[in-house]
Amino acid sequence: MDVTTTTRFGVIRHAETRWNRQKRIQGQHDSLLTDAGKYCASRWGRSLSRYSWDRILCSDLGRARQTAERINAALGVPLHLDQGLREQDWGDWVGRTVSEIRAAHPDLLEELERRGWRFCAPGGENRLSVLKRVRRALVRAADRWPGQTLLVVTHEGVIKCLANGLTGRDFVPGETQILKRAHLHWISSTAGTLRLEGLNALPLEAERAEDETAETPGSEGR
Repeated sequence: MDVTTTTRFGVIRHAETRWNRQKRIQGQHDSLLTDAGKYCASRWGRSLSRYSWDRILCSDLGRARQTAERINAALGVPLHLDQGLREQDWGDWVGRTVSEIRAAHPDLLEELERRGWRFCAPGGENRLSVLKRVRRALVRAADRWPGQTLLVVTHEGVIKCLANGLTGRDFVPGETQILKRAHLHWISSTAGTLRLEGLNALPLEAERAEDETAETPGSEGR
C-alpha cells in the first residue's frame, strides 16, 4: 500500500433511542430507536447521499446498527460492524440517570468529572481507553480499505473522545463545547496517523428537542 494514501471517515452519532428519551446512561447496553429516531435516520440517509461513500462502518451495538441500516436504504453500500467503535463502558452506572447519580454520589461524580481523560464510572472504562481503541479501529479500517471514503456510525462519547483527542484538549468541565448535535464530522487517516479535517461539516435532520436536554456528563454513555 502507498503510505501516502488517505482514507476519509465521515463520522456521525446514532439516532435517538428510548433510553436517550428517558435520559438514561446506555454505555454498551442497548435500547431501541424511538419512532423519531427511526424517522431521523431515514432522513439522514437522503442528506448523506450527496457524498460518494464506499461503505459504512458502524459500532456493533444495536442502536448504531439500526441507524446505519436505515441510512443505508438510501446509500446502498457494504455495511461492516466493528466492536472497537462501541460507546464507553459505564459499568455500574448503566441504566441510571445523572440526576440519580448526583443525588447518590455528588462528591464522587464531581471528582470523576475533574479527571478529564481518566474519567471512569465505577466498574467501567475510562475515556483514554475509548480513544485508543477507536483510533485502532479507524486505522485498521484505513489499512483494509485504503483511499476509500467511509461513513462511520458510532456514539456521542466516541465522537467526543476523537474530537477532544485530535485537538489536544483536556476533556474537563469548563472547556468550550466544540461539537454540534446531529452533524457530520470528517477525519482522515494517512500512514496510520489520524487527522481531524472538519467538525460540524454537515447538519443532519435535527432530532427531537427532548433529546437535547440529556443530562449525562459530557453527553457520553449515549
